[in-house]
Amino acid sequence: MGALLALADADSPLRGPCALFFLLAAPSAAIGVALRGLDPFGRVLTSVAGAVVLNMLVAQGMLAVHRWSVPGGIGAVTALSCLILLLALVRRRRAHGPREGVPEEPSNGSGKSVRGAR
Repeated sequence: MGALLALADADSPLRGPCALFFLLAAPSAAIGVALRGLDPFGRVLTSVAGAVVLNMLVAQGMLAVHRWSVPGGIGAVTALSCLILLLALVRRRRAHGPREGVPEEPSNGSGKSVRGAR
């Protein structure tokens, strides 16, 4: 909601607080998913710190290239948060190995497939 209010340039007193909440919550949630192995307090603390760092890096990068804009900053933080979340989910899926019900490809013991070896 905060991103939508900021992107739509709405004249609402909730625009600032909701946008700030979005800019902290989106990267925090994505980083929190990636840090599954930590205890809850450590995960929250690290993910909020990572969100602040991500926001500062986006702002610094946009200011360095003289392309600062509110919609651009919100879009960049959203894109990076989605990328972090996607990478964490892909890593988690690969770590769990093959899915149940999917037969593994037969091998000859040396790790090479024996299908089509005729």
